[in-house]
Amino acid sequence: MPLLPKSLSRVIESFERLPGVGPKTAQRLAFYLLHVPQLDLDVFAQSLKDLKSHTVLCSICKNVTESDPCVVCSLSSRDVHLICVVEQPTDVLSIEKTGKFKGVYHVLHGSIDPLNNIGPDEIYIADLIRRLEKLDDDMDTEVILATNPNMEGEATSMYIMRQINQYMGNRTTKVKLTRLAHGLPVGADIEYADEVTLSRALEGRTTY
Repeated sequence: MPLLPKSLSRVIESFERLPGVGPKTAQRLAFYLLHVPQLDLDVFAQSLKDLKSHTVLCSICKNVTESDPCVVCSLSSRDVHLICVVEQPTDVLSIEKTGKFKGVYHVLHGSIDPLNNIGPDEIYIADLIRRLEKLDDDMDTEVILATNPNMEGEATSMYIMRQINQYMGNRTTKVKLTRLAHGLPVGADIEYADEVTLSRALEGRTTY
């Protein structure tokens, strides 16, 4: 005989599907929502409903946005020939907090991870190459590979580097490849790095 109402059990099961949320945390969250005023709960439910319907991917950088193109890509003051490649939209937020980066972004939405059946075609690498092809051929471009300093991030950067090097064979101008350096320890995620660490990593990037 079930001890919990079905509606509560379904909420607990939904929370358990979220990354980093175990059974006990899922239960605490569900019981917390049970005691939230109905009006607040309705607002929360509507926010979840709007999460997908009111957001799109920027057609240029693939960041999550309300309008296309996104805010960064729409700014004429940003250097379109300085592209920072990151794994997730949260990485864009972290780098923007430093106030040091004046270029634009390209969000991959993941990294190459064969163990989880994620290959180059499952993330936005091909879109990055097509984006480079559309740039003014009279100006040099720098691509900062700001993937996370772990095995998956390094594999992704190496693959992108090979793809760009192949593409460069058809260009009269250069594409400079750099990698975030000082300040980011191996195994750390950009999302959790502080502004000072990210600023030093941007300033100390190295050429591939």
